[in-house]
Amino acid sequence: MNRFQSLFKPLMWLMALLLAGFAAGCGGGGGNQIGAAAGASPSADAASGPIVLSTSPSNGATNVATRTNSSDNVVTGIAVTATFSQPMDPASINSFPAGTLLTFTLKETTGLNVPGTVALNAANTAATFTPTASALIPNTNYTATVSTAAKNAGGTRMASPVVWSFTTNAIASTAQAPVNLGSAGTFAILSKTGITDVYKSAIVGDVGTSPITGAALLLTCGEVTGKIYVVDAAGPLPCAVTDATALTAAVGSMETAFTSAAGRTLPNFTELGAGEIGGLTLAPGLYKWGTDVLISTDVTLSGGPNDVWIFQVAGKLVQANAKRVTLAGGALAKNIFWQVADDVSIGTTAHFEGVLLAKKLVAVNTGASANGRLLAQTAVTLQSSAITQPAP
Repeated sequence: MNRFQSLFKPLMWLMALLLAGFAAGCGGGGGNQIGAAAGASPSADAASGPIVLSTSPSNGATNVATRTNSSDNVVTGIAVTATFSQPMDPASINSFPAGTLLTFTLKETTGLNVPGTVALNAANTAATFTPTASALIPNTNYTATVSTAAKNAGGTRMASPVVWSFTTNAIASTAQAPVNLGSAGTFAILSKTGITDVYKSAIVGDVGTSPITGAALLLTCGEVTGKIYVVDAAGPLPCAVTDATALTAAVGSMETAFTSAAGRTLPNFTELGAGEIGGLTLAPGLYKWGTDVLISTDVTLSGGPNDVWIFQVAGKLVQANAKRVTLAGGALAKNIFWQVADDVSIGTTAHFEGVLLAKKLVAVNTGASANGRLLAQTAVTLQSSAITQPAP
């Protein structure tokens, strides 16, 4: 018996190794799995070549919007994006028109290539295919491909192509691109006429006010985990950073972002709930009201990490005491934009989510919290409040 075991165990190990090798050789199925090497370190990726970490729309997605309203308010067919594990060589991917390099292509069910353009972002880590047409075809399956012609900055090609598919919504619909915040997007709080504070608040992220003097920024150094920017030497000491030039640029970006959000067209919902959204679960999209908007009970925003919400409010935004804006399904605060033409009030001990682009005052009452950014074209008032900039 002992002799049998001594012979059998090595055979078992040999069979296991052979099976593992077979699985490794066959698992790719002729193409990279998206994010297959997500557990690998960037340095390991560099040695073996780039991979696609994620895509938008995701593989197998359904009910995908047929068009996108961009940050420049240009409506095109839904943009398709592939995010890479490392910086890529633009010459191997960028294509005008799309398909010229046959590196990043989009095809209909019939096999016809969709005309468009392909461009990398500034970091060369995400390629976006933008269809030339103003919309994709409803209720249609599309297949996107990134071929092995895609190379990283060092010239290493992808080991295998990446292919994914998605299906558009049964009816024409519009998705929103995130609002471009520019340099204002580095601030948790930015205002033009000052920031008042009832001690002790807790701010995570940068804070700034311009063009008003730094004397109008009443937060103390110990309340801010980040930098405090002012236009002169009158800011809180010893931590204030005097940088009028950067603040002027950030305020300009804030104003541009407000205008961009206000100018988005083709709303998915108008005058929803006659302005009362408490108790609702809101899908991604563009919402428009010609009135005040009230959050009298908890409201939920449900969607994925790439989904975008833009709320256009012609009047005030008022959140009642102790009520919450809650995110579900992977929704991210950085993709939620509240464009408000009048005052904003976040009630006592309430919790808010998203980026506030306010034309007037933003008042955060006692014990209230926000996961987002407060970008106000007048003042921001805090009362023992907690403001945390959203995760990137």
